[in-house]
Amino acid sequence: MKRWLIVSALAAASCAMTGAAAKDAKRGGTLVMGQSVATSTFNNAVASGTGVMVPGAQIFASPLMHDDKWNPEPYLAERWEVAKDNLSVTLHLRKDAVFHDGKPITSEDVAFSIITIRDNHPFNTMLKPVDTVDTPDPHTAVIRLKHPHPAILYAMGPPLMPILPKHVYGDGRPIKTHPSNTKDVVGSGPFKLAEFKPGDQLVLERFDKFFIKGRPLLDRIIIKTYPDSQTSLLELEAGRLHMQPFFNRVLEIERAKSNPQLAITSGGYQAIGGINWLLFNNKKKPFDDIRVRQAITHAIDREFIAKALHKGLSKVATGPIHSSFPQYSPDVTRYKFDLKKAEALLDAAGLTKGADGVRLKITCDYYPGDEDGQKRIAEYMKPALKKIGIEVEVRAPADFASWAKRMAQKDFDISMDAAFAWGDPVIGVHRTYLSTNIRPLVFTNNAQYVNPRVDELLAAAEREPDADKRKVLYAEFQKVVTADVPLSWVTELPYHTIYSRRVRNVPVTIWGTASPMLDVALAD
Repeated sequence: MKRWLIVSALAAASCAMTGAAAKDAKRGGTLVMGQSVATSTFNNAVASGTGVMVPGAQIFASPLMHDDKWNPEPYLAERWEVAKDNLSVTLHLRKDAVFHDGKPITSEDVAFSIITIRDNHPFNTMLKPVDTVDTPDPHTAVIRLKHPHPAILYAMGPPLMPILPKHVYGDGRPIKTHPSNTKDVVGSGPFKLAEFKPGDQLVLERFDKFFIKGRPLLDRIIIKTYPDSQTSLLELEAGRLHMQPFFNRVLEIERAKSNPQLAITSGGYQAIGGINWLLFNNKKKPFDDIRVRQAITHAIDREFIAKALHKGLSKVATGPIHSSFPQYSPDVTRYKFDLKKAEALLDAAGLTKGADGVRLKITCDYYPGDEDGQKRIAEYMKPALKKIGIEVEVRAPADFASWAKRMAQKDFDISMDAAFAWGDPVIGVHRTYLSTNIRPLVFTNNAQYVNPRVDELLAAAEREPDADKRKVLYAEFQKVVTADVPLSWVTELPYHTIYSRRVRNVPVTIWGTASPMLDVALAD
């Protein structure tokens, strides 16, 4: 068996508090945190997105945590072993952990949670290799795999693997609509749900019987939903809001930099791996012609978007894997801004200009709620593509549901879109490119991209335990996909956390605020 060093979770938590920040990190206080996406459920076993994953990581404990160097750390599992053949992972659970209703957390709960996530989570590749979970005793769970699963330790992280009480959720009612997803939630984590006003705010209170003694430090966390970034910044400036994660509005970030009461960090988003892209409907003419996709991609000035529209806060994306990920490769097909080449490609595709100078009329949709990452880039497409004879109508979505419906029904020409990788390409990247994942759902392979070689490479990378060999597979994947250009990668999402200087130990692990806020505190 391959054994990992056993580390005390308490010691790990204590080590995180060093230097000046630890000196005035006192117990007590109420942290008020903002979010831009309203919470509709607290059960992150069956739902994704920051609106569920951030509060879910506070309410539910996961088997493992991860530090800022991508290393797994003990949490609900005090130690674990990966078998030599990589076909099983044995979790040794803490014996002092209880749910918020006082009942002990056992291996039966872990097994129930893992199978529930496998069968219900929208990231259907995340736990697909899991076959069964054995429970030889109340504090040991053995995850049996159909084949090696190199992403398994990341899939056991806080935003992705909440441990649910089987005695609550295993009552036979549908898990996705279970009443305990939003009311009388029985969690396993450091905070318990005290109040929930949908669309407005939720209140979390410290769970005094949490298994890590002395944690969390805060008495409570209030998470408020703000309709726009301007409002949240005003609340930060007024001192009514202490922290706003997942912030990427350029003007407000620039303004916050000049405020001596506020601080900004880009740490805590390494595993998020967010990329903005322009999605092509590959099954719809003329986007089924690679020359058209190449032409549009050559007409997009990514450097202008990153440096001018985003004031240098974002970074040009080069392909399907974020540059912060170990599997990233720069050896890809690059599409330099070149209008002459773009026009030549359109001519070759038979899309010649009419008397009015127009070759083609198309629509461009965008993911709502992200002013700089989505709306402004979609609006940029109108003058940018006009230069090569493409007339663009930007269709503003009424809300997320209406945009998601268009994507699910494949009722679009091109659309701005974005997705998170969530720790490993198996979890968050494969879903966009696998031909087997063309489904009537948002955040799947909505480009309707099909390449058998890509399917082969991703299938091999999904089960290759050797990190170096896996990197080779992903390098070829990135090279093949960027040559096919089923979508046009624009920028890496420039997320930041803006916070009051009273806040101590702002989460900067690879999961950021989508991990348990055990050490976060407020200074006087």
